[in-house]
Amino acid sequence: MNEYWSVEAGSGWTLSEEAGAGIRRPIVEAIRERLIPGASIAIYYRGNLIRYAAGAAITGLQERPTGPNTLYDCASLTKVAATLPLILQLGGQGRLRLDDEASMYVPELRSDRAARITIRQLLAHTSGLPATHDFHSLPWSLERILTFIGSELSIEKPSETAVYSDLGFIILGAIASRLYGMPLDEAAKRYLFAPLGMSNTGFCPDPAKLDEIAATEWSEELGGYWRGIVHDENARALGGVSGHAGLFSTAGDLLKYAQLWLNIGSGEASLLPDSLAKEAIRLQTGGADSSRRGLGWVLKGDTADVSGAWMTSGAFGHTGFTGTSLYVDPGRQLAVVLLTNRVHYGRQQNITGLRQSLHDAVVRSLVEQAEKYPNPIQSN
Repeated sequence: MNEYWSVEAGSGWTLSEEAGAGIRRPIVEAIRERLIPGASIAIYYRGNLIRYAAGAAITGLQERPTGPNTLYDCASLTKVAATLPLILQLGGQGRLRLDDEASMYVPELRSDRAARITIRQLLAHTSGLPATHDFHSLPWSLERILTFIGSELSIEKPSETAVYSDLGFIILGAIASRLYGMPLDEAAKRYLFAPLGMSNTGFCPDPAKLDEIAATEWSEELGGYWRGIVHDENARALGGVSGHAGLFSTAGDLLKYAQLWLNIGSGEASLLPDSLAKEAIRLQTGGADSSRRGLGWVLKGDTADVSGAWMTSGAFGHTGFTGTSLYVDPGRQLAVVLLTNRVHYGRQQNITGLRQSLHDAVVRSLVEQAEKYPNPIQSN
């Protein structure tokens, strides 16, 4: 099996063979069990960077190994790694407020309920909007989709219990694009990815980079795998750029973004307004029925939380349908990015256990190493 390791350690720190084996084990087992063809992970822990990749980015006659620079379809990580930070930046600039009605910026939201939905409710998935709607079989523009959501779609009353909604982030993507005066992908590149040095991150990847992109699902329509074209049908219908899905990235690039959230409150997170970033990781839902959502983020204890047993109570993160996840644990100064193409073998593959096992293995391995060899661990 193809494998890759890289460790960028602080002064005097090394990853022990025992800890490395613990981190590697869940990935290798998942590949052998054909849950996933391959994976790329990146870990930040107290100033140390660990990268590991294993398996294949695409199987069959075109099989290619997964590496640290393999691009993955991030799916719903788009929500927290592109749309959320752009909205928070706009809030920090005074161009919007979280409790503004979204219809101030998207006048297509005309029905009584749609017109009263706030930006906060969209971010927290408490707006009453349904999870999704089939737009990909309709030749509709974004404006027509927004009109449908705002005038024709049945919307429930806002609730303290989150109902995860792609539609809310389609609206948020439109707000960001309109206020920045440019397409969402351009705004994300200019105001987020470029400043963070995320040079391998963006929407609609260059076809010339096809060999560097992990394939997602088999397509009868194509007679091959979706590769370099967004897997999410609604995002695909919108040209590959949407607030809810469409982003492609590498584990290393997403780790740079995750580190931004580790620096909240330290004065180093200059790309995000500190007060709004803190608000984003504060409980926004009622907490009933294990509904624990921040703004965009899934908080520890939510029904969708896959942080595992070892991350602290302040951990937060998000997953993506294609097999991706990003988790941040400020209490441990830890961030973990897992990128897989779990739909490669079919949508039925469930990797909840893999995500939790990896997070547990990472925390357990690194914490046990820190306790066994306390002096070499460097605090940043």
